[in-house]
Amino acid sequence: MSHAIEAVGLVKTFGADVRALDGVDLQVDAGTVLGLLGPNGAGKTTTVRVLTTTLVPDQGRATVNGFDVVTQADRVRASIGLAGQYAAVDENLTGRENLRMIAQLFQMSRRDASRVADELLEHFELTGAADRPSKTYSGGMRRRLDIAAALVHRPPVLFLDEPTTGLDPKSRNAVWNVVEQLVADGTTVLLTTQYLEEADRLADRIVVVDRGAVIAEGTSAELKADLGETVLDLGFADGAVAEQAAARFRGTWRGGVVVDGSLVELSIDDGPPQVMMALRELDEAGLAPSRLALREPSLDDVFLALTGRRAETASEEDES
Repeated sequence: MSHAIEAVGLVKTFGADVRALDGVDLQVDAGTVLGLLGPNGAGKTTTVRVLTTTLVPDQGRATVNGFDVVTQADRVRASIGLAGQYAAVDENLTGRENLRMIAQLFQMSRRDASRVADELLEHFELTGAADRPSKTYSGGMRRRLDIAAALVHRPPVLFLDEPTTGLDPKSRNAVWNVVEQLVADGTTVLLTTQYLEEADRLADRIVVVDRGAVIAEGTSAELKADLGETVLDLGFADGAVAEQAAARFRGTWRGGVVVDGSLVELSIDDGPPQVMMALRELDEAGLAPSRLALREPSLDDVFLALTGRRAETASEEDES
């Protein structure tokens, strides 16, 4: 399978202090979705800007559809679509007018521009609102229109930079359905997100980035498998007690040990015997948990184990 997107050793700095990308490597197979997962400040948007030719890397190289992002930037731009974090449609134009305008910017005839606009409006279930100003659209409708605008010229590769940020669950689900349809039709998608559920549902492969570097990659199942088959959640009175409890396991526990506030999460791969072992250890130390639960590992657990923080609550430092 060919790589629709490939990056090797991407480095990008801003000023003397901010190293937004620190040797990022990526490979995205044609017709698949790569989820680029990380908190604000991780380097996701900077990566997208390099791959879409709006930033030139300081080091490294990258190709999209076989074209070099620096030396063949025009050819890259002609073969991609981009929907950024915020809808870029003209709110004073109707949905139909927005799509027709973009089609004509791609030098389509008026007839072809009208045909493509109508097809996209139908595909994205916007026909009923096609002749209303887009400023009257809901957030989910605007995001769907923005993605439609990125597809006017039928690009084989689509970049979606946090496409569902700020949307309600119903609108988010509608955007997810659109992405799934596009991939089923053969489009390659690079999706940046800090929503773990989004990456879990849409991505064929996931790359986790933090502070400009790739810290893990694989399928959702592979990343979760690294944590064991089950996670034991142990709740304590406060963070200090949780730290005391975690200290009893660090260095000796067969699996991950993560503290999140007053919660200790232990990776379990040996079922009930390992759970009983943990409870005996805590009983001997006089550290009885106030609550406990067994559950399947999630991508949130993966991110927390890798970085010591949750993706959604990470600080908004630097550029994302």
